Amino acid sequence: METDPAASGAVLKRERVRDAILELIEARRPGDAIPSERSLCARLGVSRPTLRAAVDELVVAGLLVREHGRGMFVAAEKITQELVSQRNSFTLPRATGVWTSRLLEFRTLPAGARVGRRLRVSPAARIHYVARLRLVDGSPMAIEHLHVPADLVPELTREELEQGDLYEHFRDRHGVQVGEAVQSIEPTVVTRAEADLLDVPELSPALLFERLTTGTTGRPVEYVHSLYRGDRYRIVSRLTLGPAAARPESPGGHQPGIPPGDLLSGGPVTFSPQAVVQRDG
Repeated sequence: METDPAASGAVLKRERVRDAILELIEARRPGDAIPSERSLCARLGVSRPTLRAAVDELVVAGLLVREHGRGMFVAAEKITQELVSQRNSFTLPRATGVWTSRLLEFRTLPAGARVGRRLRVSPAARIHYVARLRLVDGSPMAIEHLHVPADLVPELTREELEQGDLYEHFRDRHGVQVGEAVQSIEPTVVTRAEADLLDVPELSPALLFERLTTGTTGRPVEYVHSLYRGDRYRIVSRLTLGPAAARPESPGGHQPGIPPGDLLSGGPVTFSPQAVVQRDG
């Protein structure tokens, strides 16, 4: 499969617009208005279709609300419930299939306010920004956007980003050992440019992953968000009910996806996810 340069460019431009709008959202409270489309187009130097594609994604993600005749507003905060509280068991087996990467963009640039907050660095600190298309058995599966502190892996190469396991490269070639990660998953749909790269119809369902990875020293080593095809990628969870004596307190009184009262043992839920790639045909 050949990567369409026009599609790649459109995705990367929308990504920059998305990040700029997210900074506006994070600087405001729920219900606050953000500038109009015309104002944002002028400020960001992009066309109306490019801006609308980014706004549409944020509306679908529940971060923005459009009100006809009034404008765009910051959405109410989402209710978040962790699948595993504190330090319960967590394992992440490798996803099925042979995974490879095709680099779309690789450059070093200032972190900016939003990414800098996540990586706990100055907005002026240099980071490596990487956009790559992830493939499974040669078929496109995901579009991935990575942000890595440049001083942590100053000699990071294009070859490392395209071949092998990135975390293994961090460990073996740069002396950076990853320790843990916090990851969220939300449903969304793909734009036309993303659809072209992923070889799916426009507005197809997708999964939006956002992850902050921390090293064994406690320093953030990677902030990444990725768009996975919803027709071929799914997460399967194994929930194990533990003994009553080990039960942590849950603010909501129940575990996600399990009705209140169903945990008769009163034990904790340990979470073991398995990523599964659906085969074609």
